[in-house]
Amino acid sequence: MPRCKNCKDKFEPISFNQKFCFKDECFKAFVEEIKEKTWKETKTRMKNDLKTTQDWLKEAQTIFNKYVRLRDEGLNCISCDKPIRKGNCDAGHLWSAGGHSNLRFNEFNVNAQCSRPCNKDKSGDINNYRLGFIKRYGEGKLSDLDSMAHIERRFTKEELKEIIQTYKKKVNELQ
Repeated sequence: MPRCKNCKDKFEPISFNQKFCFKDECFKAFVEEIKEKTWKETKTRMKNDLKTTQDWLKEAQTIFNKYVRLRDEGLNCISCDKPIRKGNCDAGHLWSAGGHSNLRFNEFNVNAQCSRPCNKDKSGDINNYRLGFIKRYGEGKLSDLDSMAHIERRFTKEELKEIIQTYKKKVNELQ
């Protein structure tokens, strides 16, 4: 016999998942628990409804960058080919995310890079990045990225939500 979640007395449940007995105070506790759960779900939905496309883009970029850092853990910096110290790792873009939106979430375009000096101090150190890219992926893949770089792209909220879900899954697999 299970015990009531509220008063801790044993009771005979009517269904297999019943957690409260039928005393008045226990029934009120059950109703309050349902209200709280419903409110939390409603609040989350309302917060998501208020998010702008920019908010979704920022969230998608954050989770994507986290994935890149985890994926490239243990690899050297794409630009300087030196080991990346813990806490000094950026998800560096060969073609910048701001100017080349089509490649913002392209896994080949984004690689682990030293935060300092390569990414922040040398603005991505693009010349060495390109050389490191060719060494890692080959000239064919670089040509593919170069040809896609100037295609304009605007992501919808739905696409961004899908990107977030995809990369959250990938991050969980890598952790």
